Amino acid sequence: MLIDNGLLGFDLHGKTVGVIGTGKIGQVFANIMIGIGFNLIASDVKPNTQLIAAGVRYIPVEELWPQADIISLHCPLNPSTHHLVDTLAINQMKNGVMLINTSRGGLIDTPAIIKGLKSQKIGYLGLDVYEEEGDLFFEDCSEKLLQDDVFARLLTFSNVVVTGHQAFFTREALTAISRITIDNITHFERGELTKVFSVS
Repeated sequence: MLIDNGLLGFDLHGKTVGVIGTGKIGQVFANIMIGIGFNLIASDVKPNTQLIAAGVRYIPVEELWPQADIISLHCPLNPSTHHLVDTLAINQMKNGVMLINTSRGGLIDTPAIIKGLKSQKIGYLGLDVYEEEGDLFFEDCSEKLLQDDVFARLLTFSNVVVTGHQAFFTREALTAISRITIDNITHFERGELTKVFSVS
């Protein structure tokens, strides 16, 4: 008999990863997952031809939820993606799904996520973003009382990892953001709108 004391994991090879949003960052993530040996499915309003050539299968997001063992969000936040992961979406996911959001906090309905964690529908949650992150992620709050009760509840789960935008917070990334911002202002002043670049 196998005893799970909370330390039991699972093999990654052969699992199905669902990538939602396959722009620059989503494409890089997908290529890494292909290298590990995952089966890849994706959803995007504009499928990435390079990923299609690599064997990634594009399906509607409603079909992605029940098929993926791991779901990773890489899409922008707009009216159509706000709370993309809500109670309805969570109910369609596999039991014990791993959900990762490194994109925008507003893609996830956090109270619905908490319910999913409590019911064990969501087995693992990784967040680099949070919908109300403005007062939490950009300064040292270690000496302050946490005022956000929803975020505080998230932190009580042993299967939740929150990295608080540390993925972008490097000297190199901040230098690149500054350089691209200055370049964009320069191109805008010159009327060269076609030369404006994305920071991400």
